Amino acid sequence: MAAPANQFVYIDAAALHAVLPFPSLISHLRTGLPAFSAGIHCPHRVSFPLPTAPSASLLLMPSVSAHPSLPYLALKAVTSFPANSPRLPSIHAAVSLFDSASGLPLASLDGSALTLIRTAAVSALAASLLASPTRPPSTLALAGAGALAPYLAEAHLSVFPSISRILIWNRTKAKSTALAAKLREAHPALAVEEVDNMDEAVLAADIVSCATGSQEPIVRGELLRPGAHLDLVGSFTPAMKECDDEALRRGRVFIDFEAALQEAGELVGALQRGVLQREDVIGTLTELAAGRVVGRRSDDEITVFKSVGTAAVDLLAAQLAYETYIDTTKKA
Repeated sequence: MAAPANQFVYIDAAALHAVLPFPSLISHLRTGLPAFSAGIHCPHRVSFPLPTAPSASLLLMPSVSAHPSLPYLALKAVTSFPANSPRLPSIHAAVSLFDSASGLPLASLDGSALTLIRTAAVSALAASLLASPTRPPSTLALAGAGALAPYLAEAHLSVFPSISRILIWNRTKAKSTALAAKLREAHPALAVEEVDNMDEAVLAADIVSCATGSQEPIVRGELLRPGAHLDLVGSFTPAMKECDDEALRRGRVFIDFEAALQEAGELVGALQRGVLQREDVIGTLTELAAGRVVGRRSDDEITVFKSVGTAAVDLLAAQLAYETYIDTTKKA
């Protein structure tokens, strides 16, 4: 689809939620990743320290499509200010979208909202491809109650209407209480429970989704139920990890992109220790979506999906948001 000719637009968080409902974005990624990811070039992320604050930094993540049916390039700029007060998030982001044929600026999008939405959509897409098709999941466990957690819940609910129970564990009780209240208000028929330890949640869950900054395993693989699906979102450095080696030994392991093998602490450590071999990582999300690798092979098999994020998904999400926004504006 050619980039629509239109004036430059700003798509804020509220508009992004309107134009990127999870069913639409998940479907778009399922078809778009196999069709376009080979032609999307994502140079290495660049980080700049900022002289205004010793602990602050600016990160730039570009992506450009060489495919004529995806005529866009995008740049996500992320600021990290760890010293911000608790009332102000430490991470902020903006995504700029350009026409790749002319360089014409097309849109600026709220990068924080876009990242939350697309990250949850990637997890739910992987779960939809890896969870048992004959034994629909009924219980979802969430580790972590931060900004991403409600998005993960909503994304999984959108692909699994069979989910009737959500278990929430978080180190800070007040955050899990607030998330539980939010989910109960949005889904009155859903059983939402807080748990005091993650072991309890893992033992009960069909899908376990982790979005924490933990540097110690919080999911013990020996407790995963036969047929469970483990979704690991939080770690993005070799020092971070959300599951132990046993989870990887027991599971059939998939990743979002190859970068996970260098960035995710669970995988980096397991590969270094010989717990995993490279061939034990079955494939990427793109290969799964394209049917080039086999996902789940039985109802009792355990599957593991590790994501670290990529600018290619930012580009596809920004494309869908922009084109939907322009189409909606024209019809208004």
